[in-house]
Amino acid sequence: MGKPTGFKEIERQDRTYAPAADRITHFDEFVIPLSEEQLGAQGARCMDCGIPFCHQGCPVNNIIPDWNDLVYRGKWQDAIEVLHSTNNFPEVTGRICPAPCQESCTLNITDEPVTIKTIECAIVDKAWDEGWIKLQVAPHKTGKRVAVVGSGPSGLAAAQQLARAGHSVVVYERQDRIGGLLRYGIPDFKLDKKLLDRRVAQMRAEGVEFHINTHIGVDQPARQLIDEFDAVVLAGGSEQPRDLPVPGRELEGVEFAMDFLRANSKVVQGVPGAEKHLISAKDKHVVVIGGGDTGSDCIGTSNRHGAASVTQIEILDKPPEKEDKGLTWPDWPNKLRTSTSQEEGCERMWSVLTKEFLNDGNGHVRALRCVLVRWDKDDQGQWRMSEVEDSEFELKADLVTLAMGFVHPVHEGMLAELGVALDARGNVRGSTEGRKAYHTSIDGVFAAGDMRRGQSLVVWAIREGRQAAAAVDEYLMGSTDLPR
Repeated sequence: MGKPTGFKEIERQDRTYAPAADRITHFDEFVIPLSEEQLGAQGARCMDCGIPFCHQGCPVNNIIPDWNDLVYRGKWQDAIEVLHSTNNFPEVTGRICPAPCQESCTLNITDEPVTIKTIECAIVDKAWDEGWIKLQVAPHKTGKRVAVVGSGPSGLAAAQQLARAGHSVVVYERQDRIGGLLRYGIPDFKLDKKLLDRRVAQMRAEGVEFHINTHIGVDQPARQLIDEFDAVVLAGGSEQPRDLPVPGRELEGVEFAMDFLRANSKVVQGVPGAEKHLISAKDKHVVVIGGGDTGSDCIGTSNRHGAASVTQIEILDKPPEKEDKGLTWPDWPNKLRTSTSQEEGCERMWSVLTKEFLNDGNGHVRALRCVLVRWDKDDQGQWRMSEVEDSEFELKADLVTLAMGFVHPVHEGMLAELGVALDARGNVRGSTEGRKAYHTSIDGVFAAGDMRRGQSLVVWAIREGRQAAAAVDEYLMGSTDLPR
């Protein structure tokens, strides 16, 4: 612990953003970083608690107090070594993770948590700039071959760990570029894809082989992987979107959020011919159904297109402005959060249920017919929804994006062909503990990330990819030195 009184003497300071009026004119990142002097001071605020609750908040178990102290002491090169010991892609989590570690920080009891996410991002950015991040090529090859299906954060983490253990790793991606959700699902203004390209180049140099435009279970039989490889990791994500089966769903202009975001990202990233498939929000009244991160990304993208208006509706009640720390800390609290995209301009509405999409007479959506709802507990303590009488209203809409989350992995194709067992929610069944950790119902086939646990955070996907890699290594070699 570098400065025992740091948190008493130094005020919390975080990164800032370019003005909204400026940043909505482009799709570049807009975060303004802190100086090294400021970051050192923020690192000094970490108390190195006897029980560091930030560890329980962080899914990858980042050793947060250690690298906070190292930044305070100016030992940046040591800090990146500690950071990389638990996290393969801190430049990603340092930008897009919601930072549950900060909610668990002891200083958050007084709403002044250490700026953990900002320090994390600064460490890895400086390490790349200084050339401290080196290749970790396995000194010896095991002769074992592993196929990884999916190149999102889980698949990439598993592939990098397995390659560093000496296995020959081949990653299959159905899209035309590597990255999965990180590539086309998360807008470029939140994550510059050059950062992703740099990691992929590192992984190639470490021996990982990538195959794009290869949809396993469609372009290539899934069983072929079992025949040709010693182990297979299924990391294809949770891509079956939650639909809204109400009258008018078939109308033009009612789109799944990920289709809207993916089409835009391909244009921004210069994919040839992508303009033909762009779903533009320019001069349109946009309604985003769903209050989560994907909905927020639709807002930011629509504003950059030049939408006439953007409205976000959520079926749940408006969260409280502030949580009760005595009831929630150090767990993730339900409270009102406003994203940078929401700050850029949108109307937010809660307790709204969509009853119907209305036709403009030409097969295109013109409005939503909605009703207000209320939530009450029944005799068993379960929340029940009911419509508020005489509360129906129409909401003008030329474009609607359905951002209500994902229910489970796509079953057609690979999973159906393999016949792997599914859990009650439709995810690939697999435990995270014991000798069969991350194993599916098929010997030698493993599952990790959203495909196993369901829709979740990028940081959870990285954790699962790392842990699955350790399970695969142990399965192939009888033991493993890879960290879980």
